[in-house]
This record gives sequence, C-alpha cells and structure tokens, in this order.
Amino acid sequence: MIPLFTRRSFLTHGTCATALLSFANSLRAETGWPRTLTNADGSETVLNTPPMRVVSTSVTLTGGLLAVDAPVVASATTVRGAFFAQWQSVAESRNVAPLWRAGSIDLESVWAHEPDLIVVSATGADSALMHRAALEEIAPVLVLDYGALDWQGLSRQLGHATGKDERANGLLESFAQSLETTRATLHLPGGQTNIVSYNGPGAPNPIATADGTHGRLLTALGFRMEDPPRSWQGADTPPAADFIRAAYEHLTELTAETTFLLAGTDTDAERFMADPILSNLPSVKNRQVYGLGANSFRIDYYSANEIVADIARRFAKA
Repeated sequence: MIPLFTRRSFLTHGTCATALLSFANSLRAETGWPRTLTNADGSETVLNTPPMRVVSTSVTLTGGLLAVDAPVVASATTVRGAFFAQWQSVAESRNVAPLWRAGSIDLESVWAHEPDLIVVSATGADSALMHRAALEEIAPVLVLDYGALDWQGLSRQLGHATGKDERANGLLESFAQSLETTRATLHLPGGQTNIVSYNGPGAPNPIATADGTHGRLLTALGFRMEDPPRSWQGADTPPAADFIRAAYEHLTELTAETTFLLAGTDTDAERFMADPILSNLPSVKNRQVYGLGANSFRIDYYSANEIVADIARRFAKA
C-alpha cells in the first residue's frame, strides 16, 4: 500500500501538512461531521464529531433519544423522580442515570457525567432553558421545542444531532408500515371520535385537536376526529397545537360517538361514563368510551406503539 505521506516529507514540506489537513477535512465531510444544528430559537450549535455521552435535561426528549439509540448517560426525571413508564425499562437496561427532578437543576451533576452534548427543552415543566448559558460552559447545548414538533420530527432532529440518522429513518419507516398494517386489521365504530383529558369539574378538561399529535395518530388508524372549537379555550390561555384547554362545561357539547381518555384506562372510562353531567354524550350513551392508555399523555416512539397495539387488540376484526 502506498502511504499518504512519509514522516520525513510531513516534517519538511508544509504542502504535505496542508494536504493532510485537507484529506482529514474531506473524510469528516464524507461522514457528515462537523454538523451545524439549528436550535429552537434559530441559533446554531456546531458538533465536530458524533457525541458519545449525551445528557438530557428534559425527560420528555429522553424517549426520542433512546429510540434512536443515542448514547444517553443521564436524564432528568418527572417531578416524582421517575422516568416515563413506556421507556423506563430501556433506560434501565442502558444504565441511564437519573439527573434531577423536573423543575430543579444541579449543574454539578451535569459536570460529573462529562457530556459532549446536552439536550434542553425550550418549553414545558422540564425545561432547563434559563440555565442554558451555564450548561454551555460544560458542553455544546441543543435546544428543541417538543411543543412545536411531533415525535417523528423530534426523532429526525435527535437522530441527526447524534449521528443516528439511519436509525431514525428506519424507525419512522417501520412505524409508518405498522400503522398501515394495523389499520387494515381494524373494525372501527362509526361516526366521529374525540380524545379528552378528563379532570372533572373545577379544572380544565383539554380536548385533542384533529391536527395535533394524538389526533393525527388516530386519524392514521382510520378514526374520524371531532375537532373542538378554538373558542372553547380562554383568551388568556396560550394557544396549543395539540389540545384545546376547555372548561368542564364544554364537555357536554361534544358530539362524537366514541371517546378516548388521555392517559386513561378502562377504569377511568367507567368513571367518565358514570358522571351524571355527561350522561347525554353520544359516546356515553353508546358506551364507547375507552382509555387511550396509561402512558398516552406524552407521545413518543414507545407510547405511540403502545397506543397502536392497544387499539389493534380492542378493535380487531372478528
């Protein structure tokens, strides 16, 4: 094999050193590194090489990182100090350490894990955005807004940021095929469907929009979604793409023949159908109220598959 350069020529000829640097840069370009990542606020983060130790300060984003096989070493938890149940076993098998509870921060813990990439959420109760400057002193920071993207879009961005593009693309293609296959096996109830986060009187009872993440998932399975009026949400409430934060009284105006309860089980469905104020809802009269699944509050790759599998069991053709 002919060497690219000899030690002597490298030491005595500057042109060879320049050629070597050019060759190294071309190799990095061929493999897609360095990469410039765009943050949620439009700023940019540059990574010279694929990260080997990722710290997630957002428990919501950790599921996406795990799904694309990113090397997560530590993650924030929920306010209760737990990981999300849909991927907890995956995190445990990969020895992902708990970082802190949502709403708190411990910069020394981040230092201790020696990350080469820190992932931060731009919004939500698990956002560490206000500590961004301090985190950037430790490692490059990527800021993503999970309120503005569905889980598929987040998977693509996280895959790109961690050099797991191929894994992310394969994951999404496999899930799309699963949706198509599952839809062909279903016998769905007629009429429209809605998704309600049922909290009872005295609290908001969010209703999924047809074009939100949850609504689109059920639409892909063949359901026709009831879209709640935006006017049901108070003017002082920030707009959201996925849910309308409706007052309890607005639930009586729903017309869909089928209702799914967000983060709900069949026990929750029985409680909903036993609510005397809701007794005239078409879905209650039809006794077509179902839990969407205990882990359905936040959709990621893992919880989306749980929802699809549960619907496949519940509505399988005879």
